[in-house]
Order: sequence, then C-alpha cells, then structure tokens
Amino acid sequence: MVEQIIKNRQDSRPEPWLQGTLGEISAVPRAVLHALELAEEDLQKWCGLLTDEQLNARPGGLAPVAFHLRHIAGSIDRLLSYAEGRPLGGEQLAFLKGELEPGATRAEVFGLLDRTLKLATSRVRALATQNLETARTVGKKQLPTTLGGLLVHIADHTQRHVGQAITTARIIAET
Repeated sequence: MVEQIIKNRQDSRPEPWLQGTLGEISAVPRAVLHALELAEEDLQKWCGLLTDEQLNARPGGLAPVAFHLRHIAGSIDRLLSYAEGRPLGGEQLAFLKGELEPGATRAEVFGLLDRTLKLATSRVRALATQNLETARTVGKKQLPTTLGGLLVHIADHTQRHVGQAITTARIIAET
C-alpha cells in the first residue's frame, strides 16, 4: 500500500493554483477554491486507499483520519455559514459533537467530503463578488472578523487538517 501511495504522488500534475484555472474569480476566493481542490486531491492520494479499520485507527493516540475528514467537511460548512452571515444551525452543532465518533466507513467519509467540497465550491463562488472587508462574526461570542478573513481561514484550516490526516495515514500505512 505504501508503494501505491508513493506512486500516486509521483504521478500527480501541478497543484491547482499552478494550472491557470479559475481566472474569472478574484484572487482570494480563487485561492480558497484552489486550496479545496488541492485538499481533495491530496486526501484521495494519501488516504483514499485506507481501509475502514485504518481510517478509524488512532496510532499513538492521534486523532483518526476519519475524524480529520469529517472535521474538514464540518468546519468548511460552519465557516461558510459565518461567511454568509448566518449563525450555525442545530444540525451543524450536532455534527460537530460527532466528528470524533468511531466506526466511520470509507464510503461515508469520502462521500461526505465530496459532497461538502462540491457545495463549498458553489458557496465560495457566490461569495466571490462580495466585498471581502464586510464585517462578519464567529461563534457564540460573536468574535469579529471579515468575509475575507473567513475565506482565508477556510483554506488555512482545511490544509492544516489535510496535513494531519496525511501524516496519520502514513504512520498507519507503514505499521
């Protein structure tokens, strides 16, 4: 399996931001969309071959890959709600509480990720023409930020968890 993961990485094309795509979208939303594309590509390459058992493994007490995939999906949805100027709903809060639950299947977590990324692309495109300096708030405490700050954080936060998922997948694949 490690050999297949390495082969997948070597067969890759340039990262999305180097492919000259999405030129019709302004720079910040375009960078977010490229980060989401890269996240999907990397998660498929590095984690897509893991079994259900491996997706739920916690080597050394680390959070499982399944958690990171759920958390990426859930956090993108929550952050986009804030970017759209909406509070979180009960379903979003319930999802947050269940992100670490054991027993995830590959079909479940990768299906969730795929659906979330497709919807996120539409949502980011809809926000792309708005003023990025528009004030927004986050969480129960209504912490201040901007639409642009939220979009950038979506990219940052997603990539952080992609890295953690890949690291955990590599540990699991080598044991």
